[in-house]
Amino acid sequence: MASETSTPPRVLTVAGSDSGGGAGIQADLKTMLALGVHGMSVLTAVTAQNSRGVHGAWPLPAEVVRAQFRSVVDDIGVQAVKTGMLASAELVETVAALLTDVGAPVVVDPVGISKHGDALLAATALDAVRTKLLPTATVATPNLDEVAQLTGVRVAAEDDLRRAADAVLGYGPAWALIKGGHLAGDAVDLLTDGSEEHWLRSARLDNRHTHGTGCTLASAIASELAKGRTVPAAVAGAKEYVTGAIAAGFPLGGGIGPVDHGWRTR
Repeated sequence: MASETSTPPRVLTVAGSDSGGGAGIQADLKTMLALGVHGMSVLTAVTAQNSRGVHGAWPLPAEVVRAQFRSVVDDIGVQAVKTGMLASAELVETVAALLTDVGAPVVVDPVGISKHGDALLAATALDAVRTKLLPTATVATPNLDEVAQLTGVRVAAEDDLRRAADAVLGYGPAWALIKGGHLAGDAVDLLTDGSEEHWLRSARLDNRHTHGTGCTLASAIASELAKGRTVPAAVAGAKEYVTGAIAAGFPLGGGIGPVDHGWRTR
């Protein structure tokens, strides 16, 4: 007699697609599979991109995003949600409203600029990210460019990370993870809720193929939260996974290749 199969933790990504497969929805779902959770998706935008950059982006209508979200959450349910590219003020406000009563941890990756420097968030949407989206976050995961875009704080050295975290926390997330990967020296991130601090360090890896790092990290955090881990434990586990994925990043096309989401199984 066959035993009943248990359902893995369920994680929902609300983000744009990457036709090259290195970032966005595609990276999120690969990460979730690698970390043993069931990934589901709400597509917010379609992009035409490859290893050289983003060549076009088309946000979906708000009602399409809302319908996808409700169809998943109302039937299947979620143990965690991750947000990525939301593109416009209307989509930011739509998603923020949906998240207010989701009843699960939310990881907000406030995607503003692609790895290649392409804008993925309208300037008119920044205020909605600050006042509507960030207050829904269990963890917000901005990189240094996104910190500057959202708060005006520019981080030039490790000592500036606390100031950046304070500025982000001022918008209401429970925790801020300030990613210091663009600084010189070791890759240093600061996780804080305003009272306790966790400094996460790893050696800087000599590999230019890092496309999808931010999406992958946020999805890994959401996956670990869905398993019931605390925020500090989830972020530490996600950092370890992403460090391995960066080390195994591979060339693809003529530009910047992706991190390897399946590095643990190769």
